[in-house]
Amino acid sequence: QVQLVESGGGLVQPGGSLRLSCAASGRTFSNYAMGWFRQAPGRERDFVGVINSSGMNTYYADSVKGRFTISRDNAKNTAYLQMNTLKPEDTAVYYCAAGRLVSSGRGVYDYWGQGTQVTVSS
Repeated sequence: QVQLVESGGGLVQPGGSLRLSCAASGRTFSNYAMGWFRQAPGRERDFVGVINSSGMNTYYADSVKGRFTISRDNAKNTAYLQMNTLKPEDTAVYYCAAGRLVSSGRGVYDYWGQGTQVTVSS
């Protein structure tokens, strides 16, 4: 089992920045790719981005490319989602997830956090 806890969400103005953290415990964190997803009210849970187990490779949804950055610190068992130039349409609950494969598909991920709310509004 891997337990994931997100933190760092909140209210931010358009154009602002937030950094989300995803702290992992349980099985070896460095064995897992870490994905980030988000879900707005009434919508599907959408892929945001993913980082591979070593941290050497990242992939992003087109909607966040150039604005969001995923990183990880395997020594601290933590993954991060740095979000810059935030827009109102980024408002959602953000989830981190751990899986054995690098993928944009939700079904690949075995473990999920509880989510953290991000609201972008003036």
